[in-house]
Amino acid sequence: MFAWNEGDLNREQEAAIAEERNVFLVACPGSGKTRTLTYKIASLLSNMESDKRWIVAITYTNRAADDIHERIENLGVDTAKLWIGTIHSFCLEWILKPYAIYHDALKRGFRVINSHDTERLLSDLCQETNISHWDCGHYYTSEGRALSCQPTKRSQVEEILHQYHAILLDNRQIDFELILRYAFELIVQQPPIRKLLGSLFGCILVDEFQDTKEIQFAILASILKASHGKTRTFIVGDPNQAIYGSLGGYAITAGAFSKLAGIDLKEMELSRNYRSSERIVSYFGNYAVHGAQIIAEAEHKDFPSLISFDEVTVREDLEAELARLIRYNIETVGIPPREVCVLAPQWIHLASMTRKLVAALPEYGFDGPGMVPFARDIDNFWYKLSKIVLTSASPRMYVRRMRWAGEVISALADIGTDISELSPKSLLRHCNSVAISEEDGLTYLEQFFDTLFARIGIDFRAIPFLSEHHSAFFDSSRARIQRLQSEGAEFIGETSTFRKVFESRSGITVSTIHGVKGAEYDAVIAYALLEGMVPHFGDPDPGSASKLLYVICSRARKNLHLIAERGRMRGGGWGEYEPTEVLANYGFVYDDLS
Repeated sequence: MFAWNEGDLNREQEAAIAEERNVFLVACPGSGKTRTLTYKIASLLSNMESDKRWIVAITYTNRAADDIHERIENLGVDTAKLWIGTIHSFCLEWILKPYAIYHDALKRGFRVINSHDTERLLSDLCQETNISHWDCGHYYTSEGRALSCQPTKRSQVEEILHQYHAILLDNRQIDFELILRYAFELIVQQPPIRKLLGSLFGCILVDEFQDTKEIQFAILASILKASHGKTRTFIVGDPNQAIYGSLGGYAITAGAFSKLAGIDLKEMELSRNYRSSERIVSYFGNYAVHGAQIIAEAEHKDFPSLISFDEVTVREDLEAELARLIRYNIETVGIPPREVCVLAPQWIHLASMTRKLVAALPEYGFDGPGMVPFARDIDNFWYKLSKIVLTSASPRMYVRRMRWAGEVISALADIGTDISELSPKSLLRHCNSVAISEEDGLTYLEQFFDTLFARIGIDFRAIPFLSEHHSAFFDSSRARIQRLQSEGAEFIGETSTFRKVFESRSGITVSTIHGVKGAEYDAVIAYALLEGMVPHFGDPDPGSASKLLYVICSRARKNLHLIAERGRMRGGGWGEYEPTEVLANYGFVYDDLS
C-alpha cells in the first residue's frame, strides 16, 4: 500500500489525493501540481482491487508523461496497470487501432502522417492560390471543423482542405487532427466502444485542462458517462495559463464538464506557490484573468527579486543587452547558466538571436525546446528509436531508456516483425555497443540505424511500414533543419545539438513562450513583448496578452527581465511595433539595471 511521508505534501495536496469523488483541481503556478498528480496516480494504483482495470492519465506532452511515469516508479509503485500519454496517443491506442474496422475511413488500414507531410501537401495545394499553408490551420470540435484563417479567406481554405482530406482518404492517411475527429466519431457512433472503455478504466486523470480541446473533453466525457459512475476522474490545470486558444485549447469550467459527462465534480484548489519569490508572485498575479489566491511559500520567498521592464533598448542593441543581462545574473547574482532562460514569442525571433548570443557568450552553452533539429513525430518509429540512440547509458536514464526500448519492440511486434530474439535489455545492449563518429546529426542517425538493424537481423527497407516512416522522419527533419539554418541557427544540424534534445538542460535555455510552459528558472529574460506579437495580431481572445505574460512571469523564481525593444517595424508601412498594452499600462515600480 502506497503511503507518503509526513511533510511530502501540504494540506491542499493531501486533500485532493484523498478525495474519492470526481475532482476538478485548479492549481496555481509552482503549486506542486505534478507532485500531486503523481501521488494521486500512485495512490490509485496501489488501491486497485481488480487487475482487469486501468488507470489512464492524459498529459499535454510526452515529456510530461515520461516524467510522471518515472516519478511513480521511483515511489516503488507498480505501473503495470497505468497508461499515460497524450490524448492523441490515447485515441490511437485505445480507440483507432482496436476499432478501426468500424470506421469507413480507417477500415482499410491507415498511417499517421506528421506535420511536415501536412505542410508539404497543403503548400502544394495552395500554389495556384493567394493563400499559404499557414492559412489552412484548423481543428475539430464536437460540432465540426473550425478554421483559424481570416474570414475573407474562408471559402478558399475550405476548398483546399476538401482536396487535402480527399487525398488523405485515398492514401489511407490521417493527420493529428483527424486522430481526434475519428476517435470522437467512433465513440459517438459505436456505443459499445465507450461502454467497454468505461468498464476498463478505474480513473481518467487529465493534466493541463486549460489546453485541452473541446473535442477531447467530449471523447473523455462520453467514456465517463457510459461507465455510470464506475470510472472516476481527476482534472487539474490553471485557466490563467490557457494560451493555446487559437489552436483549439478550451479552458472548460467544472460546471460545463460536469454537465457534459453527467457527473458531480468536487472543485478544489492548490493555492501555494513553492517556486517564486513573494515579489514575483505579487507581480505576475496582476495578469491573472481568472481570480485565484496565490500564496508565496518558496524557501526563497524573501529573495530580493529584481524585476525590470525595458522599453528603451533599440533592436540593433538588443543582442548586447541580452548578453549583459545573462552575464549579470550568472556572474553577479550567482545564478547557474542552466537556470537562465531567454524567451521570445516565436522561434523566428530566436533563431538568429541564438546564433548571436552563442558567438557573444562563448563561455556558456545554450539549449532549449525551441532548438529541436528534427521533427517530433511521436508516433514515428524512428523518432521513438532516436530517443534511445541520442541518450547515453547511465543509472539516471536506465528506467526511461528501458521503457523506450519496450515501445520500440512493441512497435515492431505490431507490424509482424519477428522479435523473438529481442528484449528491452538486449536492444539497449545493441544500441550501447554501436560506435559512430559523425558530426552531422542526420548522417549519424542514418548510419546508426543501418548498423543497429544489421546487428539485430532485420531488413527494415523491406518492411513498408518501417521504410515509409524512415523516409518521413528524414525528409521532415531535413526540411526543419534547412529552415532553422536559413533563420540563422547554423549549428542546428550538428550531432551535439541532436543529443541535447533528450538530455537534462545544462546551458542557457532558449525557448518560445509556448515551449517553456511547465518549466521554471531562477532568471527569465523575455523580449519582443510587443502588441501584435504578445498577443499575436490574429489572436481573437481579449485576455491572451495577460495569459501570455502570466506564463512568462510565473516561470521565474528569482529575477525577471521584460523587454519591449524599439525599432521593430510592421509590414505594409504600418509603422513601429508598440509595447504590449497590458504590460505598458501596469503601473509597477521596476528596478533600474542600467
